[in-house]
Amino acid sequence: MHLYAIGDIHGHLGLLRAAHDLIATDMARHGPGQVIHVGDLVDRGPDCRGVIDFLIDGIASGADWVALKGNHDRMFARFLHDPFEPEPGLRADLGWLHPKLGGPATLASYGVANAADRPVAKVHADALSAVPAAHVRFLTGCPTLYRAGDCAFVHAGVRPGVALNDQTETDLVWIREPFLSQTASFGPLIVHGHTAIDAATQYGNRLNLDSGAAYGGPLSAVVIEGRQAALLTPQGRHKLAVHPAG
Repeated sequence: MHLYAIGDIHGHLGLLRAAHDLIATDMARHGPGQVIHVGDLVDRGPDCRGVIDFLIDGIASGADWVALKGNHDRMFARFLHDPFEPEPGLRADLGWLHPKLGGPATLASYGVANAADRPVAKVHADALSAVPAAHVRFLTGCPTLYRAGDCAFVHAGVRPGVALNDQTETDLVWIREPFLSQTASFGPLIVHGHTAIDAATQYGNRLNLDSGAAYGGPLSAVVIEGRQAALLTPQGRHKLAVHPAG
């Protein structure tokens, strides 16, 4: 059994298509496998709407894909529901429309311009008119935890010492510490993104796939067999060595 996983996309449709091309090439050699996207589909990048359309269309066509909910996806959906509802994982002085978080770039892909510079209520009204209902349903319906093989796929991580079934959604989409410094096994291999690093890295107890596409880095696609992972490249599979956890 092999699985494929793709890191944080952040609205980079071109990178997403290229990642799926690498997966298709690997499948042609090794057989089909399920593809899991670990969340942060939107924000910061140039074509967030296109990313959502691509995923919706692929799943509708019968592709064996899973798209997890990241913190940025939750912020987008929360804004559409109530732009003034606090986001539990976010600093109180920030909001989704702050340029640092990338919400305005997401809305721009739907034709809602200058979102950071206009009254929130007006931007919200424009967003409700511009974002298709199918996109809202998709965002709200994305799972936050997915189990397959020897792996548990989440966006950000898990809280150590808490059973997988008891994890809170906020931890699953926002946590960094004490997850990142945990050296003990979580049971399954935790496959996640959220914390940007230079390259996809296997730590033994977890596998971080966020290689910084939001900041000009690559979008990583990996194949996982058991607890072993290999980065997909145009030259083929590149096995990821296990680095010390933490």
